Amino acid sequence: MLNKQVKLNARPIGLPKLSGWDIADTNVEPITEGQILVKILMLSIDPAMRGWMNEGKSYIEPVGIGEVMRAGGIGVVVESKDDSFKLGEHVTGMLGVQQFTTLTAKELTKLDASLAPLPLYLSTLGMPGMTGYFGLLNTGQPKEGETVVVSGAAGAVGSVVGQIAKIKGCRVVGIAGGEDKCNYLVDELGFDAAIDYKSEDISKALRTHCPKGIDVFFDNVGGETLDAVLAQIRFKARIVICGAISQYNNTTAIKGPSNYLSLLVNRARMEGIVVFDNAGHYKEAAIEMAGWIASGKLKSREHIEQGLENFPEVLLKLFRGENFGKLILKIADE
Repeated sequence: MLNKQVKLNARPIGLPKLSGWDIADTNVEPITEGQILVKILMLSIDPAMRGWMNEGKSYIEPVGIGEVMRAGGIGVVVESKDDSFKLGEHVTGMLGVQQFTTLTAKELTKLDASLAPLPLYLSTLGMPGMTGYFGLLNTGQPKEGETVVVSGAAGAVGSVVGQIAKIKGCRVVGIAGGEDKCNYLVDELGFDAAIDYKSEDISKALRTHCPKGIDVFFDNVGGETLDAVLAQIRFKARIVICGAISQYNNTTAIKGPSNYLSLLVNRARMEGIVVFDNAGHYKEAAIEMAGWIASGKLKSREHIEQGLENFPEVLLKLFRGENFGKLILKIADE
């Protein structure tokens, strides 16, 4: 049996190139005792992938040149030599950009497709949803009546953050790109206001929609957006640094916040969130979010592309802002 794989062949400078990948077939090796062979059904396409391609110190080892690109995904067990995993069970884990993978029980988590559609386990009930949940509640610590601003608000993480902030009784302002995304935030997800960074002056719009200032900022973008928010934070504000997609493909030095002294003046704090730090509490978070989904308080939107061979182009859609909702690459049918 052949396994088509996408491997990194060069570390990108700036935006990843379509030529930066090798797509090749390899043989699926027979599994041994304790191993599980998984057929991959769909993969999560995430901004974090860009950081995984860089050489250097980070929270996780970089993908090596010649290695299969790292990716979280969902698959189905097609062969098992571990009694705890049965043929036909759905699983999730770091499966890689390929058609098949062989892993052990500790590297996989079982999924129940009867409780939620499978793509939801890569969006609201997956890593993006967990990032938003823990980043907002544990790090941002919003209080009822406070103003929460979210950048990248129409994305998989930002949309969850904004909705949970509304559930917690906050005023929520989202920053997104384009009229359609901004309308979606307000009309579908219940945000109080949305700012279109493509057509509006962010600083001016923030003054309009956050007249009392900003208590919590959940940042997925960085750069000028972060600076604009720092200029308008309140006393004891909390800035949650989840990502900086505006900076990931820079060919020059990353632009840091020039308004950082606002943290001093306002006795505010800025703290990073890495979702893996909360792995021991994923189950409780999933149960609570599933309850919100069932009651209609939390909505999810997935943007599904097709075909393993299209991975290089689909990844670029993410950095061009062409996805609307959680970007997923479907690899195969069951």
